[in-house]
Amino acid sequence: MNFFNRSNRILLREMIKTDFKLRYQGSLIGYLWSILKPLLLFTVQYFVFVRFLRLGGDVPHFPVALLLGMVMWSFFQESTAMGLTSIVARGDLLRKLNFSKQIIVLSSVANAAINFGINLLVVMLFTVVNGVPITVQWLWIVPLFLELALLSTGVAFLLSTLFVKYRDIGPVWEVIMQAGMYATPIIYSLSYVLNYSQKAGKLIMLNPMAQMIQDARHLLIHPANITTWNLIKNPFIVAIPYLIPVVIFIIGLIVFNKNAKRFAEIL
Repeated sequence: MNFFNRSNRILLREMIKTDFKLRYQGSLIGYLWSILKPLLLFTVQYFVFVRFLRLGGDVPHFPVALLLGMVMWSFFQESTAMGLTSIVARGDLLRKLNFSKQIIVLSSVANAAINFGINLLVVMLFTVVNGVPITVQWLWIVPLFLELALLSTGVAFLLSTLFVKYRDIGPVWEVIMQAGMYATPIIYSLSYVLNYSQKAGKLIMLNPMAQMIQDARHLLIHPANITTWNLIKNPFIVAIPYLIPVVIFIIGLIVFNKNAKRFAEIL
C-alpha cells in the first residue's frame, strides 16, 4: 500500500485533528495547558537548579537555554510516550480498516510537534524579554527540529511495535526517560560537567539529544554553549550523534513494517 496516497493523507490529517481536540477535552483551560505545562515545569526547575543550586551561572542567558532545552526534551518525551501506546490505542481501527499503520505513529509525533511549535513561540518571547536578539540564526531550528523529529519517530516506531507484545515496555520507558533527562545537559550546563571530567563531557555529547540541545543553545542563544564540534576534534566521532537519529529511524521503520501485518491479529 502506498503510504503517500490520498486516502492515507486524509486519514493522517483527521487523526491529528481528532487527537489534538481530545487531548484537553474536559479541561477548564483546554489548549492553554500546551503553554502552561512547560512554563510551570520551567519555573520549578529554574528556582531549584538556577536560583538555589546556582547551576548554569557560567553560561550567558542560561534561563533561556534551560527553557529551550526543556521544550526540546518535552517534544522527545511526549512524541515517544504517545507513540508507544498509539498502536494499542487504535486497536479497534486496525481491525476494521486496511491502511498504512505508520500513520498512527506519525499522528502522535505530529501532535507533539504542534505542541513544540506553540512552546517555541513562548521560548522566542522569553528570549526577547531576556535581551537575546532574534536573528536569522533562528532558522537553524528547522534542521535541528527535523533531526529531533527523525530520532523521535524512529524511537516511537520501535516502542509501539514492542508495546503490542510487551506492555511492560511502558513503565520501563518512563524510567529510561527520567534517567535520560538527568544524563542530558538540560538543567545544568555542559561546562559544569567538563569542570569535573573532560571524558564524561565528551561521552555525554555523543548522545544525540545532548548534541541537538547544545547546538540549538549555541546557534540560537549564545555561542558560549559548547557543542560537539567545539569539544571533539575527530570529525568521525563528531558525526556519531548526527548519524544516530538516521540509523534509529531506519531500524525503527524496518522493525515496524516487518511486524505491522500482525498488529490486528495480536490485538
